[in-house]
Amino acid sequence: MILYNVTVKINIALEQEWLSWMKEVHIPDVLNTGLFSSHKICKILFEEEDGGVTYAFQYFCEDMKAFHKYQAEYAPALQKEHTEKYKDQYVAFRTLMEIIE
Repeated sequence: MILYNVTVKINIALEQEWLSWMKEVHIPDVLNTGLFSSHKICKILFEEEDGGVTYAFQYFCEDMKAFHKYQAEYAPALQKEHTEKYKDQYVAFRTLMEIIE
């Protein structure tokens, strides 16, 4: 099983609006690709000195083939939509992990 983790630090003034959009629009769009079996939303439990707040979004897929299909066919448009909506209000990084146990 593969864990695709997307960590996002968002401007605290936008936190609630952004989180609602993530839950109502973005995450359903990612899951509707049919390539991820489940997801989790985690909030990092420390405050940023610059007033940002950080979340980790975890998506679980069966194998690398499914992940590569997501990256090739869906990720560019989904990431572009997020970038255009929240330009200069967030930073993000992505991590890909294999679940061992």
